[in-house]
Amino acid sequence: MLNFFRKFLYCFILKPIFYICLGYNIKNPNNLPKKGPCIIISNHNSHLDTLVLMTLFSGDSLLKVSPIAAKDYFLKNKLLSFISLKILNIIPLSRHVTKTSQEEFNAMLDWRLKNNSICILYPEGTRGEPEKIAKFKTGIAHIAKTYPNIPIVPIYMEGLGMALPRGEALFIPAICSIVVEEAIKYSDSKDEFMQKIKDIYDKMRNELKKEEI
Repeated sequence: MLNFFRKFLYCFILKPIFYICLGYNIKNPNNLPKKGPCIIISNHNSHLDTLVLMTLFSGDSLLKVSPIAAKDYFLKNKLLSFISLKILNIIPLSRHVTKTSQEEFNAMLDWRLKNNSICILYPEGTRGEPEKIAKFKTGIAHIAKTYPNIPIVPIYMEGLGMALPRGEALFIPAICSIVVEEAIKYSDSKDEFMQKIKDIYDKMRNELKKEEI
């Protein structure tokens, strides 16, 4: 019953609303994974980011999507915890890292990936300023090195930081552009991997700027 509700919510309520209010422009949608295990990385400017990313999927693949989200925010009360764990299907991550919290997160991530989940990770670590990308943290490199055979799909989103920026409660309709890059895997060193990701995001941003001219 809960799975039916999740499919109905994302496919028949949120997706039509977002398509109308945000005017999705999706480049390279064929690069989206059809199944897991897989890790999606994306820039992060708005609370809409996760919902928009999840509406890109449908059917059984949607049920496998698991966003990695801040434990202190999304589990701060019973109602939000229920929505986060049962509807959003999050993997909670503590922003106050301890040995225990890291081990708990690693175990949950490992279990999800072994069960073919499509995990969403925001390497910036938190929502940044509208339409700006903060420096990516190296946690994604550690995960990629731990799971060298699992594809990592970079996605760049533009416009959501204006539609619902951090600290605002009022949703403003805006044009949303989404670029889905080909999957990559860990290679060489941590520094080279992080540079590869930076180069990919620079490329995606530049592609959108050229279209706007």
